[in-house]
Amino acid sequence: MLLAALIALFLALFLVIPVITVIYVAFTEKGTGAFTLINFYDFARTDLFIASFWNSMYVAAMTVVLASLFALPLAYLTTRFEFRGAGIVQMLGFIPLIMPPFAGAVAMQLLFGRNGTINLLLDDWFGFKIPFMEGLNGVVFAQAVHYFPFILINLSAALRNIDRSMEEAAQNLGSHGFRLFRRVVFPLAMPGYIAGASLVFVKVFDDLATPLLLNVKDMLAPQAYLRITSIGLADPMGYVIAVVLIVVSVAAMGASAWVMKGRDYATVQRGGGGLSKRPMNRSQAIGAYAVVLLILFLVLAPHIGLFLLSIATVWSFSPLPDGYTFAHYARVFAESSVFIKNTLLYATLAGIIDVVLGTAIAYLVLRTKLPGRHWLDWTASAALAIPGVVLGIGYLRTFFDVKMPDGTSFASFWIVIVLALAIRRLPYALRACYAALQQVSASLEEAAENLGATKSRTVRRIVLPLMMGGILAGFVTSFATAAVELSATLMLVQSTSDAPLAYGLYVFMQSPAGRGPGAALGIIAVLLVAVCTLISNWIIERNQHLRSTRT
Repeated sequence: MLLAALIALFLALFLVIPVITVIYVAFTEKGTGAFTLINFYDFARTDLFIASFWNSMYVAAMTVVLASLFALPLAYLTTRFEFRGAGIVQMLGFIPLIMPPFAGAVAMQLLFGRNGTINLLLDDWFGFKIPFMEGLNGVVFAQAVHYFPFILINLSAALRNIDRSMEEAAQNLGSHGFRLFRRVVFPLAMPGYIAGASLVFVKVFDDLATPLLLNVKDMLAPQAYLRITSIGLADPMGYVIAVVLIVVSVAAMGASAWVMKGRDYATVQRGGGGLSKRPMNRSQAIGAYAVVLLILFLVLAPHIGLFLLSIATVWSFSPLPDGYTFAHYARVFAESSVFIKNTLLYATLAGIIDVVLGTAIAYLVLRTKLPGRHWLDWTASAALAIPGVVLGIGYLRTFFDVKMPDGTSFASFWIVIVLALAIRRLPYALRACYAALQQVSASLEEAAENLGATKSRTVRRIVLPLMMGGILAGFVTSFATAAVELSATLMLVQSTSDAPLAYGLYVFMQSPAGRGPGAALGIIAVLLVAVCTLISNWIIERNQHLRSTRT
């Protein structure tokens, strides 16, 4: 009960109260504190806010469409056909997730912008340009390239789990080609697709940095940030926009569950499941590889562009840089090492907080009958639906008047950034710890207690060692994703000396002169996340191997 109370207190202080504060301010009259709907009325009659709302909806919806066009062919071809190099294609398809989307947006401007590599070549060869990165379409393109792996991962897993007899039965009845995919295969894989698509929608709708870097300010998240930073914490419109962001995020997650409600996608598999793979003829293989290579070029282009920018002397109005240098990396390590140090500190502390809370919540839910224990799980998981900009605004409003011993505001203390990162990434670590504990038989704990071990000793000597693979994977996942988090930290950073890597990258990318060092910092961020991802995968595979060996 004490452990549950401490966890509940932590979640209340750093998740529930900040979010409730944002909602409370949005529904109260400035000055009097009386309940009112006038703030929402002002929002509804302001053309800029209404246009920003629909722009955000358009960008989120079109990003899902474009991301689906990237993910569907990769998932279907690599799981449905005997496709040589399918594993490599799947691996390369996941790579975009390890790059901060706002860093990739700058690189994509250099490649696909009005005067980028592709348009300069098109203009030189054919006399026309394509507006890939103009306005909202640029945000859609950049976001789709970054977030489509969410659909790819979930859809590929769903396709592999379809009972092959369902497809064979449809083929025996004369269904082939696109009709077979449209009427049988894709509907059976719909749960995986909806899960990935809803996650993409929420991520894009709430994103702050990518639109700002592309100079697109008439969207909801940028408007919330600009209202708070330009007018101040007393302005109610920033809080109203934050509430709208929360409502749409929760509604999108709820809609995805509602779409699946009442429908049964389960199949009874006999003799092994998964779609049967069939070979392709020569013309089909050529077409398939052409499609896959085109998609991979598009989704890997930001990494190529960012690397070229990081070693470019000058890259402007030319298909490729005029020259190459490593001076940008030298400048980053000489002048901006504080960003890297802060990131390592903040992400490490956030990861530790997350796995401690995740392990404790998982144990309370799965191993005790404490009343209300499931509320801890639900509350911690709810952080996934809270936009980073909303959490940042809530922290500023809640902790601005809380004073430190030296008289400074608690909201300006660097530990607040750590807490925000921990809350934002807690659902990831919680799910990893929860899954790890589910695989530990309760009979092992009962045997230890029957031999005289106390509850704490049993947890320390039996449960935690057996959970260690999941705990480490949860820590690495939290660390890697917290290292490139910007939405919340952009609101909370008060001085450059306390800024993490993502903030430094954003500041560098604001000016043409800083884009070289910014790209170098972005490559460092990509390598940091890539190494953490490899470590996480190695830990998971090693843990599974050890379990199978013991079994």
